[in-house]
Amino acid sequence: MTIKLPSSGGGFGAILYSLKMANRAGGLWPMLRALFRKNTCKTCALGMGGQKGGLRDEKGHFPSVCNKSFQAQASDMQGAVPEDFFERHTVEELRGWSSRQLERAGRLTRPILLKEGAEHYHPVSWEEAFDLAAGRLRDTEAERTFFYASGRSSNEAGFLLQLFARVYGTNNVNNCSYYCHQASGVGLGASLGTGTATVSLDDLDAADLVFLVGANPASNHPRFMRVLMQVRRRGGRVIVVNPARERGLENFSVPSDPFSLLMGSPIASTYLQPHIGGDIALFKGIAKALLESEETAIDQRFVENHTEGFEAYQANLKRTTWQTLEKSSGISQREMEQVAHQYARSNNAVFAWAMGVTHHAHGVGNVQSLVNLALLRGMVGRECAGLLPLRGHSNVQGIGSVGFTPALRKAVVDNLALRLNLKVPATDGLDTLACMEAMHEGRFDAAWNLGGNLYGSNPDSTFAEEAFRNIGFVLYMNTTLNQGHFHGTGQTTLLLPVLPRDEEPEPTTQESMFNYVRLSEGGPARHLGPRSEVQIIAEIASRALTDSPVDWLKLRHPAPIRKWIGEVVPGFGKIKAIDETREEFHIEGRLIHRPEFPTESGRAAFTVCPLPRHPVGNAAKLKFQLMTVRSEGQFNTVVYESEDRYRGVKHRNVVLMNSEDMEAAGIALGARVTVSSATGALENQRVQPFPIKAGNIMMYYPEANVLVPRRMDPKSKTPSFKSVSVTLSLSG
Repeated sequence: MTIKLPSSGGGFGAILYSLKMANRAGGLWPMLRALFRKNTCKTCALGMGGQKGGLRDEKGHFPSVCNKSFQAQASDMQGAVPEDFFERHTVEELRGWSSRQLERAGRLTRPILLKEGAEHYHPVSWEEAFDLAAGRLRDTEAERTFFYASGRSSNEAGFLLQLFARVYGTNNVNNCSYYCHQASGVGLGASLGTGTATVSLDDLDAADLVFLVGANPASNHPRFMRVLMQVRRRGGRVIVVNPARERGLENFSVPSDPFSLLMGSPIASTYLQPHIGGDIALFKGIAKALLESEETAIDQRFVENHTEGFEAYQANLKRTTWQTLEKSSGISQREMEQVAHQYARSNNAVFAWAMGVTHHAHGVGNVQSLVNLALLRGMVGRECAGLLPLRGHSNVQGIGSVGFTPALRKAVVDNLALRLNLKVPATDGLDTLACMEAMHEGRFDAAWNLGGNLYGSNPDSTFAEEAFRNIGFVLYMNTTLNQGHFHGTGQTTLLLPVLPRDEEPEPTTQESMFNYVRLSEGGPARHLGPRSEVQIIAEIASRALTDSPVDWLKLRHPAPIRKWIGEVVPGFGKIKAIDETREEFHIEGRLIHRPEFPTESGRAAFTVCPLPRHPVGNAAKLKFQLMTVRSEGQFNTVVYESEDRYRGVKHRNVVLMNSEDMEAAGIALGARVTVSSATGALENQRVQPFPIKAGNIMMYYPEANVLVPRRMDPKSKTPSFKSVSVTLSLSG
């Protein structure tokens, strides 16, 4: 029982798709002209653009671009939403539209308002919008509000809005990382004292081994595939760890490399398919094999001089049996020993991972287990080796860096008090899911969303929609429509159109996953109506807080905000002069190229991570472990195409299942099933075979969010989108 999969990812198919996106944007020349401007890429945090020029990464490599860049650019270059659109379509009707249909409705150009009890959004003037938003905030107790930001906004907008929230009187300030890489920040912070990548893009040039864990960059970070291609060309190895065998991770045709484009490039040298939730057991097994190996695999000097907790970690490994590790991981002892042997022979290893690692109730443990492996061989605290969370949105890391978090770092709090004479509220702020819970319970009256699609990002979609309906006022700032504008409506909902970063009237900054801050130049607006993010925030703030220690109207421009960031946020000193110098920079203190760790002891910490108890699927009983995934034709919650070219999938209402499981369960190719969890059910899903570990299935996010419970990692507060127990039943 098979289905034809492509022979390779990328290639001419990616080029043709990019040309299709260019045609959607008005032609290849307008698209290239937009991409060549000195603006940071709008998609993944691998980053490109900025002052080195469009289509260049931070090393200056050209051309550095992918079809994700074309997708996002085409979206911003489309025409405006028709003037009569909201007269013709009710909110109830638009709730039935797909993410793809809404994104393709056009650019938002006018503020629109949905009044309580109304069936339609209707346009309002900017003055009306500002007065309404400011009035609702003035009339609302600060602790009954929350503020949310996505990673597409600028550092300046993020800093300004979180500053407003603190002066307004609340720490209910959170961002999209709580639903993606928060476990990375928490895990790295606890083990190393820093929550971001320890390596630069340059370090990857000398890597001879890359562990790629719980990530599918062929679909989500396509430009990272060039890095992996080069590792293999140098004679290095790429060990892929993923329950699903993704074709793009086996062979990828890098469009910017002529030989790879024509012949394809092997990517995975070893491909491990553990059970969903089996990562900690796998990493423990590799570590156990290192300890038992006759090779001199452990860097004893590094462990003794620069780490702590090794004895407890070693004792735990010795107590844990191979039988237990095999059963929990789904990987044999022999396979784990083979990977340990490869790791023992490497000189420069980099560990890269994405949400297949973080989207579990033990996501922090997954991250710390990877850190443990790196510490065993001293692969942290030096150049050309280290740890790399593959972050999603282009400025999700920057939004957190500038303080869009419930708790500010002590240094930021102290600097706000010392240098700006501002005091932060003493109350504890709520994380993203906690804010949703509070909203559902009626404890919030207002929510301000800076970009993103908070509704579509949430687990338990039914709960999320109910939560929004319990809130009095919701404010959105977006460039295009998304499902949150119709399923995430409050009693009153205001939607404000903003300029994307390449249409900002003044420069803004963004931060890559490598801790590198870029300067985007902005450019001419494509439509009359949308406004700069910082202008909107400053205008509302000035009207909502008429008696404030901050002169908000002076912060309608990004440059003075950068001065504040440079004064307040550690490591950002160079941003104060970036308007004059145009010098982009790595944030001070982030990269760890020496074995000196910003922990209290100055040492990195080994962590004993308990093996999670996760059920194993049983096809005969139609019980499976589900992980939600994104397709090649989408970015985050935005679905640009229904087709997933790299998986041979033509539509999104699909269950991807191991062919042997299909036979054991008596499910034929194309059969329709209902998928049920403790949270909800999805009917009429078509079953399609796919090379995924037996006992596990995949479905698409955000459509499958209705099945995802609000179970979360207690340390990072990240929901377990990648580990859901479900039951299948045949439809009809």
